[in-house]
Amino acid sequence: MDRAQLILLGLPIFLFCSDLFNLFTPPPHRPHQPPPHVPHQQRPAGFTPETLDFPSQKQSGLGAVGYGNTVEINFCVSCSFKGTAVTMKKMLETEFPGLDLILANYPAPAPKRLLAKVVPVVQMGVIGMIVAGDRVFPLIGIAQPPAWFNSLRANRFGSMASTWLVGNFLQSYLQSSGAFEVLCNGEPVFSKLKEGRFPGEIELRDLISKKLTRPSIVSGSY
Repeated sequence: MDRAQLILLGLPIFLFCSDLFNLFTPPPHRPHQPPPHVPHQQRPAGFTPETLDFPSQKQSGLGAVGYGNTVEINFCVSCSFKGTAVTMKKMLETEFPGLDLILANYPAPAPKRLLAKVVPVVQMGVIGMIVAGDRVFPLIGIAQPPAWFNSLRANRFGSMASTWLVGNFLQSYLQSSGAFEVLCNGEPVFSKLKEGRFPGEIELRDLISKKLTRPSIVSGSY
């Protein structure tokens, strides 16, 4: 087995071991305490947000418009929605000073996440079969390799590259939720999963202003 084959075989094995380590390693616990003067409210069931590390919201004093209110933006990180979430966060910080803003990952459903963990195993198996299948089949009692194996071995490196690309695409698809969910004080404000689109900045500002605990002091235009 030459060096190129060793690299192509070793890389999927390394990524598979890394996925297994991440799967069975519990995420760090980051408790979130509700802001003062706001009773704790239950979050909608059906998902567990994974809090992300972003710069904390700066408070602007007790007289701030958003003081005592919390807005959560739960979005699909693997869908590259982070830029939109950060833009909305900055807009809300400007419109409602003192508002506590939380950005968190909205994970895909559990069955899709489990299937995403299976993809690297299949990738490794297919690539391993392409590399060493001629020695594996006799060990399991198959003297003559099947026709599909001969087709894969006819273009060995092309088959391994295709397996790698298709597997990565499937893994990315299975890890994505397509969500961009906005909650204010625990109450849903906007759901991309239901609406099928992102909220506009002015639209989101108006929706948030109606949910604040002191909407009568909200004024100004965007």
